[in-house]
Formats: sequence, structure tokens, C-alpha cells
Amino acid sequence: MKVRLQNLQRKKKQYIMLFIDFCTIIFALYFAFALRIGEFWPSEYIFQSYWIFLLVPVVTIPLYIKLGLYRAVLQYMGLKVVSATFQATTISCLIIGFLMMFFRESNLPRSVIPIFWFISNILIITSRFLFQGILYSWDNKINSRKPTIIYGAGNAGVQLLDNLKKSTVYAPIAFIDDDKQKHGTILNYIEVYSLDQIQQLISKKSAKVLLLAIPSLSKERKKQIIKQLSDFPIQVSVLPSVEKIIDGKVSLDDIQHVDVVDVLGRKIVMPKDKLLRSNITEKNILITGAGGSIGSELSRQIFNLEAKKIVLLDNSEFNLYSIQQEFEQLQSKTKIVSALCTVTNYYQLKNLILEHEIHSIYHAAAYKHVPLVEVNPISGVYNNVIGTYNLSRISHELNIERMILISTDKAVRPTNIMGASKRLSELILQSFSEESKCCFSMVRFGNVLDSAGSVVPLFRKQIKSGGPLTVTHKDVTRYFMSIPEASQLVIQAGAMAQGGDVFVLDMGKPIKIIDLAYKMIHLSGLTPIDEQNPDGDIKIAFTGLRPGEKLYEELLLGDNVVKSDHPMIMRAIEEKITMDEVLDCVRIIKDARKDQDPEIVKSLLLKYVNGYRSDK
Repeated sequence: MKVRLQNLQRKKKQYIMLFIDFCTIIFALYFAFALRIGEFWPSEYIFQSYWIFLLVPVVTIPLYIKLGLYRAVLQYMGLKVVSATFQATTISCLIIGFLMMFFRESNLPRSVIPIFWFISNILIITSRFLFQGILYSWDNKINSRKPTIIYGAGNAGVQLLDNLKKSTVYAPIAFIDDDKQKHGTILNYIEVYSLDQIQQLISKKSAKVLLLAIPSLSKERKKQIIKQLSDFPIQVSVLPSVEKIIDGKVSLDDIQHVDVVDVLGRKIVMPKDKLLRSNITEKNILITGAGGSIGSELSRQIFNLEAKKIVLLDNSEFNLYSIQQEFEQLQSKTKIVSALCTVTNYYQLKNLILEHEIHSIYHAAAYKHVPLVEVNPISGVYNNVIGTYNLSRISHELNIERMILISTDKAVRPTNIMGASKRLSELILQSFSEESKCCFSMVRFGNVLDSAGSVVPLFRKQIKSGGPLTVTHKDVTRYFMSIPEASQLVIQAGAMAQGGDVFVLDMGKPIKIIDLAYKMIHLSGLTPIDEQNPDGDIKIAFTGLRPGEKLYEELLLGDNVVKSDHPMIMRAIEEKITMDEVLDCVRIIKDARKDQDPEIVKSLLLKYVNGYRSDK
């Protein structure tokens, strides 16, 4: 019965409401007589005034139709229905009153008309919203829509509610608001709660989604809310723009789910514009690994800083094509050049740099996946070390203004070949800086959120497939930083360099990977399977540390560190090797590649990289 009523065509629902209104008007008129006369059945007056019982619905119903009372879909009615009802009933009563005076109906009490006006308005409006409430309640139960909380009980939240009622995906069940005065109030049949009651809403109302609907919400407050919600199994989503959804410029399909990136991102120290622009604006810039996670973001920021020319270099055809396509959509004076090239090709690199009169080089190209490099040591070391050597040599020979190497925290006392190769790359730059006009520097930082090959996209993929989430060890910790923040700091660090600088970024507090896994599961609206919750949704599996993997990462080799002109950037003072030693390393790596002997590479790293140890 309920489902059949819910699924009735709109036209049939309108006919039902018209019939209900007809009956309601007749009853309201009868009740007005009964109240005025003081009798349950004032037959004498009713039979004498039968014409009124025929005339009132004939006059009133067309007015309802004219004012659009039946054009509104029952489920989505609002104040317009109340206004239309009042208008139609008022006009109807005025017409009836005029006719009573015209025909001199002396036996009919005049006060029946205002009593009828009051009762009919109450009954018509109540019937509408009662029917609406019943339909909406059934709709939530019989459809597969997600029970949804709206965060923000202001004008935007209320208008969003009207839009959500039309949705086939979201079923609004509650408001949450920071204003204590609104707690416990009812807005359009929806109660307003405090954020502290989120667990109650999840447990008792089966809330699955929370939509942030406060246009004036500051970034910091938004981050606080998301961080607080990350401990609960509810999918948190934000709207691209509440106003645009209301105006119909974007749809509810454009809702963006909050990711762990929004939770872990720190409060960013505003960049110094002078540092950002000093070596970028109106300069020709080469970015290696331009299609990668860091390289692509560096490219975007350098583009926004109005470089004269940007040469995008990558050995991945797809990555290079993707970043090239992105820039082709933009209108700018900056010239974009795409170079499909490997950093291990010295002559191609040199010709490219000469041809485009490069001023500064940002070297982000590297093999960085620890387990893969561990089982492919020759390829990993050759690409990372020889590529860096080639660029350093060319920068020295051509008197390039600056070269900045993107390094990693895994270069500090490395337990893996990838980290050792990056530390050897740092040593190469430091050696060239001793005798070159080019200003060499390197920037060392930890994991960047959402970068290719990192744990965040892996967890996201595993959650989508139903799990399990694979964590190597329950105690493993990592530093994390957002890609935009890391890229900005790299640019600023490069601008502060004096030659041979090892810059270390302030990564904040390390994060346990197991905590990261829990937060990502919760933000997906799911629960982890553990001893406390054996009936959860996603299992977490511990796989053991991978070859070359540390429980925790470090950023400094020693305590010799000084401040820079930026509060998030430090200078590390570390040991160096000579140019003769650099050339010896290059020769040995090339021989090892020729002979395909990984032991030679490992022996080299053990000799020159302080703290490196091989577990094999």
C-alpha cells in the first residue's frame, strides 16, 4: 500500500489532493457552523444555506489551481504552499461574504465566514504537510538513498535540503550546527543537533554521509571539523558551491568527498612572494620528471609565477602528454615545451638546455619506489645518480644560474638502495658547488600526500575494492606534507640557496600508518574489522616490513642545522665528497650497468653513503 502510493504518477497524486481539499473545505464549513451555533449538527442552518456548501468549493478549488497549489510536488512543498492557501482562502471568503450581502442572507451568521477562513487554512496546510511528511518518511525507508546529515542550519543549509529531497542519492535526516540556540529546533521536519551528537546520529539514524553546507566556513574551521569527523564511520563531503547548486549551475553529482589529504594537511605558512618569483618570473625553467606528482605541481606553480618558458621533461609519454594537455587549456604568455627525454642521456639534455636557454633547473626525475628499486638496483642507481650527474655537469659547463635537486628523507642513513642513490645524488651536487658558478642546492622532505606510489592512493584503491588495507607494521610512521606546500617550499628554498645548500623542510609530526588507515576507512563511511568490531566493513592486514623499509624516517644526518629566511625551511650542514670521488662513482656505476653486476653498485653505496647498510 505504502509503496504503491509512493510510486503513483504525479498527476494521480494531484487528483487525490484535489479530492482531499474538496472534502476538507466542506468539513471546514460544517465545523464553522457547528462552532458558531454551538451544536454538533446545526441542521436548520446547514439546510437553509446549502448553496454556500455548493459554492465555496466551486470558488475555492479553482483559486487553488490558479495559484499553483497543485503544481507543487508534494514532497518538495514549502512556504509557497502556505502563501497560496492563504491567498486562495481569503479571496474565496471575500467572494462568499459579498454574495451573502448581495442576496441578503439574514439568517446566516456573518461570523461563520472568518471562522471558516481560519479552520480551512489550518486544515488545508496541515493536510499538505502531513501528506508530505508521510510520503517523505516512506521514501527514506523504501529507497536506497544514503541517510545524510547537513552541517549548517542556515539559509544555505535549508535551501540545500530542498535540493536534496529531489535527489535519488541523498536522504537528509538531520542538521548539525555550531549555534547552540538552534539545537533541538525543527527546520522543515528536520531536527538540528550539535556536533557532539554525531555518534548518536550514526548509531540511531544510520547516518552515512555528512555534507558541509556553510559557505562562510573558514579553511581552518573546516579542517577542524573534518579532523574531528575522521574518527567516526561517516563519509564527509563538501559542495563545490552551495550557491551554485541552489542556482542550478552545478548539480549534486559534483559533490566532492573529503579525503584524508584534507585531514592531514597542516596549516600552511603563507609563502613569501619575493622568494617565489625571484628565480621564476620571466625566466626559462627546465623541470625534469614534469609529469610526476611533485614535478607536475612544480610545473603548475612555476606556470602561475609567470615564467617566460617552461620545458617539461619526462621519459613517460603518458605523463608528459597529460601535463601538456593541462597547460594547453590555459591562456598565458608562458611558452610550454614538451621534451620526451631521459635524464641519463647527456647529449640530448645538453642540446635541450642550450636550445631553450635555460636559467634554472628543477630536478624531480627519479625512481623512488623503494621495493622496486631494491630488486632493480642497477636501473635505480643508474637513473637517479647518473641523471643527477649529467644535469650537474651540464649546469656547471653552461653556467646555468641554479639547479635544485628534489631529495627525500630516505637519503638519511638509508636502509634501501633508493635512499642511498638519492644521498649520493646530494653528494654530487655538493661537490659541483665547490667549483662552479652555478648555484646548486637540494631540498629534502618526507612523503607527500597523494603522490604516485604512496600509501594514500593505495589505501583508496583497496577501500574501493572492499579491502583489505595492507599495512607493513603496526608501529611504522611517516612524515606527510601536501604536494602544493612541498612544491612552494622547494621553489622558495631554491631562491635562498647560496651554493651547496641542503635544505630540510619542516614536516611536522610523523603519523602512524595504522592511524592513517583507520581515518581513511572512517572518511569513506565504513568501519574497520578488528577485535572490538568483528562485523566491520574493511579488514586491515599486516604484511611485514618490505626490503629496505624503515619503521620511521629521519630528515637530518646530524644536529648541525641552522635557520633560514623561512620558518618552514632549515639548512643542514653535512659532509661532502671530492670531485675525484664523484667521477670514480660515475665510472663504477657505468661499469656495473655494463656488466649487470648489482654487487658492485651495493659496494659503492656502502663506501660513499654514510649510514647506508644493506640487509642482503
